[in-house]
Amino acid sequence: MANDSTSPTADPAERPFGCLYRHGLARVAVATPAVTVADPAANLEHHLTLARQAHDRHAAVCLFPELGLTGYACDDLFHQTALLDAAEQALADLVEASNELMPLMLVGLPVRHGNAVYNCAAAVSRGVLLGLTPKIYLPNYREYYEKRYFASGASLMQIATDAHLPRIDTQIVQFRTRHSYSPADLPALSVTVEICEDFWAPIPPSTAAALGGANVLCNLSASNATIGKADRRRLLAAAHSARTVSAYLFSAAGPGESTTDLAWDGQTLIYENGDLLAEGDRFPDEPHIITADIDLDRLGAERTKLNTLRDSLNEEVGDYIGISSMAQPFELGLPDHAVPLEREIERFPFVPHDKAEVDQRCHDAFHIQVQGLAQRLKAAKLDKLVIGVSGGLDSTHALVVAAKTMDRLGLPRTDIHAFSLPGFATSAGTRTNAHRLAETLGVTMREIDITAACEQMLTDLDHPYSQGQRTPETYDIAFENVQAGQRTSVLFRLANHLNGLVVGTGDLSELALGFCTYGVGDHMSHYAVNCSVPKTLIQHLIRWTATTDDFAAARDVLLDIVDTEFSPELVPAGEDGDGGQPAQRAEDVVGPYELQDFHLFYALRYGYAPSKIAYLAHHAWKDVNAGLWPPTLTDHDPRNQYDLPTIKRWLRVFIQRYYGFAQFKRSAIPNGPKVSTGGSLSPRGDWRAPSDGSPAAWLADLDRVPDE
Repeated sequence: MANDSTSPTADPAERPFGCLYRHGLARVAVATPAVTVADPAANLEHHLTLARQAHDRHAAVCLFPELGLTGYACDDLFHQTALLDAAEQALADLVEASNELMPLMLVGLPVRHGNAVYNCAAAVSRGVLLGLTPKIYLPNYREYYEKRYFASGASLMQIATDAHLPRIDTQIVQFRTRHSYSPADLPALSVTVEICEDFWAPIPPSTAAALGGANVLCNLSASNATIGKADRRRLLAAAHSARTVSAYLFSAAGPGESTTDLAWDGQTLIYENGDLLAEGDRFPDEPHIITADIDLDRLGAERTKLNTLRDSLNEEVGDYIGISSMAQPFELGLPDHAVPLEREIERFPFVPHDKAEVDQRCHDAFHIQVQGLAQRLKAAKLDKLVIGVSGGLDSTHALVVAAKTMDRLGLPRTDIHAFSLPGFATSAGTRTNAHRLAETLGVTMREIDITAACEQMLTDLDHPYSQGQRTPETYDIAFENVQAGQRTSVLFRLANHLNGLVVGTGDLSELALGFCTYGVGDHMSHYAVNCSVPKTLIQHLIRWTATTDDFAAARDVLLDIVDTEFSPELVPAGEDGDGGQPAQRAEDVVGPYELQDFHLFYALRYGYAPSKIAYLAHHAWKDVNAGLWPPTLTDHDPRNQYDLPTIKRWLRVFIQRYYGFAQFKRSAIPNGPKVSTGGSLSPRGDWRAPSDGSPAAWLADLDRVPDE
């Protein structure tokens, strides 16, 4: 039973870029075999059939149901020597057959040890029986009589000596309740097992295992079917995986189990940190297998941030730490060729895929913003709001938030003082929409043309523009920021004059990319309602508010604004008006917001390396027909696709801005509510970073990504 095979490529970084095992992911499988009650030899073949399918799909782990080698409903047959002998022989044969199979297999069977029979999970990998884990909690109520047949593993909490370990086909086996299995060629994977009722206990055994480092928790279950029970299993698996920041795999007994008094639905589940990744059909007529790709990096990133997990460590948990080193070393023999990712990667991680979830997220985000602004207005003992309205996306949503805030506080919307501040490059379309929006919302609107003031400033600066020059070089950063600074100066002085509060409009995407002017309106305000809302979500927020009764009158103009091109409108168009298009397109400078928001989510939320972000982005965006919901809601084709060179190009821009020169702006942003589950860039909240840091390490990692 020795494992003579070795992995040809132990270093994940040496595997092809298209191999999921290079990028901190692991495929797992959950199987429901057909069972012939009390016939281990037949059940062995059922198990091997599905194990080969898991192997062909490059799964690192394959989980089977409780007592699958004998069937769960054997009752007093569990005390028959012939059945126990046959079960142990089936396990020995499974170990031998596993030499040619990749997955770590977790199978269930009864095992004699000392003066008792235990309900066990066996861990098998490439010709080696790595360990046996006995069930701790034995149900003995209603339809269950397990204490009649089995002893609890609770008596085996300490490691047994070799003299008292069971032998399976002459092999001495580690027999203990605290096993954790981590293959040498995939050390980020740490697997632990528990059995059926253990899962239903107030503190499942896998809780301690997870705190000790296990990140894939596997439950071999029989769990007969009753009405509503499937929902309870989903609830427990989701909650337990979220509480322990783990993946949770569950396999229930299925076809072939005895229906003398019970029925079986063969439910299979794979959860990751509370998210359902895969579920098989219940009540299958045939054996079946489900797979999912677990993001081990995601689990690791969450765990390193959550000090509550570390604070939960105690002496009991301490026995798990490093336990895998006590088990027999093993390797999976991972493939060194490309293994495409099966996991669905959303193109818009800040926006759920499901329409109902989008609506719920918009509802929550909007009311978080409103509650934040309302509290700030009350705390400041003010009753007026001042806001610059450009007719663009961000200021539109900020104005809608302001209107709802006044409604909630019982104040008239006329106490919102909105200002259109047109300059050199303000287009007729955005200018008109700003006035239409203010009128339909019932706020006080006024226009102050900043052109003359900006011309005076440019003259004072002896700027080429004041000398009549109109070349592309004339429209430099000073030319742009004179306008941005003038608008901000006007708004703050208006707030002084009106005894009001300036509402900020800049969003999370702009802060991430540093695409805002230091100290001016999209960066500085008295309260920044959009500071944690990415551009891709703001688009949906505006569409969502347009469907509510509060803003029905503004529906047409809101939808018109959503379709407006992203532009700072600081550089004039040519003499021919450039066909009515703005002279500046924000996305020509910083890249497509839909793609940069994707990069931002994985950098901010999980701290992924650029190579992994590029891998995930390519998987999400490479196919033209993928991700049709939600659409991008700009003039882009919602069927957009990006090849790897394009992703690398814009990811490089993201890295240079996000990890480089943009941080000094984020270190000085005003207050604003955290909205997005992806995180906030507030220096008082989710993100603290040096303003003079270097992006070199991230750029070096990106340089290792191939072009194809």
